[in-house]
Amino acid sequence: MRLKLVREHTKIDFFARARLWLGISLVMMVVAFGSFLIQGLNFGIDFQGGTSIRTQSEVPVDVAAYRDALAPLDLGDVSITEVFDPNFDENQNVAMVRIQAQDGDERIASETIAAIQAALQTIDPDMTFPSVESVGPKVSGELITTAAIAVALAVLAILAYIWLRFEWQFAVGAVLALTHDVILTIGIFSELQIKFDLAIIAALLTIVGYSINDTVIVFDRVRENLRKYKQKDLKEVLNLSINETLSRTLMTSVTTLLALISLFVLGGDVIRGFVFAMIWGVIIGTYSSIFVASALLLVLGVKRDWSKKDPSAGTRYSHIDT
Repeated sequence: MRLKLVREHTKIDFFARARLWLGISLVMMVVAFGSFLIQGLNFGIDFQGGTSIRTQSEVPVDVAAYRDALAPLDLGDVSITEVFDPNFDENQNVAMVRIQAQDGDERIASETIAAIQAALQTIDPDMTFPSVESVGPKVSGELITTAAIAVALAVLAILAYIWLRFEWQFAVGAVLALTHDVILTIGIFSELQIKFDLAIIAALLTIVGYSINDTVIVFDRVRENLRKYKQKDLKEVLNLSINETLSRTLMTSVTTLLALISLFVLGGDVIRGFVFAMIWGVIIGTYSSIFVASALLLVLGVKRDWSKKDPSAGTRYSHIDT
């Protein structure tokens, strides 16, 4: 007996209110962009810089205990990582504590450093501090510019690939759907003021990959059905294609969300921001592949008469049980 999230041969009309869905998406994008302009992002220590304190102790590093000891000092964003090195002695336990810049300065006051050291020594009175260094942001302005260029080039590459693989209408729909996903993800971090660091950048790139994969699968079935049902209206073909891939889409999304929700609940504070971004991205990516990318394809239209028939078109996922 197989588990089925949707019944076989569904006939849901996803485009009965296509323009309404596009309008809702547009409003959400405007709100997200407006929040970004007004509130900005709550940048983490990766983007703000701060001070790095290296600790050494014979007591094993307990990140949770370190955080509890530093919590009363109200230092803002604190990053704690255990340092591993094969050259360390058996009882040499080293950690790196990074504290965000205080009051706009990269270097924190010596009194604050002394308070931090005293708080950590409540865990181990013999704890030593081999080095205390002020560090700049990991992501400088130059690196941000380079990353933005890299993302733009990646989107252009996706645009070119889908244009060659399908038609230009498919490419435009897919890229606009990706833009929709990224803007809404950045927007939710701005609206909720959740810490935005390098891990979230990694989540954004992962969301882009997840979303485009889902969209291409739907588009592949659309192209196959456009060749198969030449007399059907484009709206009917789109509805048929989405219904045929609906089981696969929901199964992939639900199983991914089960793993992500487990990590969100049990994974701890260190990865919670990353996992939240992924959860939001999977939900928005699934929504956009159905209600944004396909709706845009309906609005743009698509060429129906190909000069040559490609027998392999759309058959890559034909084995999927719908």
